[in-house]
Amino acid sequence: MDTKNLAELYHLPTMDWAAVQSRLDQGFPQAPSTGGPDRHTCWLTTLNPDGSPHVTAVGAIWADGAFWFQSGESTRKGRNIALDSRCALSVATDQFDLVIDGDARRVTDPATVAARARRWNEQGWPARVDDSGLALTAEFNAPSAGSPPWFVYRIEARAATALATVDPGGATRWRF
Repeated sequence: MDTKNLAELYHLPTMDWAAVQSRLDQGFPQAPSTGGPDRHTCWLTTLNPDGSPHVTAVGAIWADGAFWFQSGESTRKGRNIALDSRCALSVATDQFDLVIDGDARRVTDPATVAARARRWNEQGWPARVDDSGLALTAEFNAPSAGSPPWFVYRIEARAATALATVDPGGATRWRF
């Protein structure tokens, strides 16, 4: 991993990737009144066919050292990822703001899909694996997710940038 201190100019310390991961492992609930300033929101950026960015909020989770999200195939983000897997995901925690650059890959392993369904359940979304074993369904989802089935995607990170929001401050970029 290549680490670059982006706040060296201000004599601020390099942030520690292990500390960032540790904070992400604690979770970042996205229901109202569960984070800062009032909740956490994950923003996913994909590329439209013309190369312009498409940004949308997603109910992403952090598990097994990666970000995961779900979407229907017919949504803009689903269609964009099918054409070009490059994406970015951002989230603000109380300790730092974070952007992950990488590639979104649709998960085709039934055990992994089931594990992610369990994780979303733990966070309050009653997702379950559908009859195919490869997608999720539930009584509800975000309107931007489209109709079920919802496929699970894992973001394979190429780089991450964090900006500390607490003392001593700092900004760091990691390339994996």
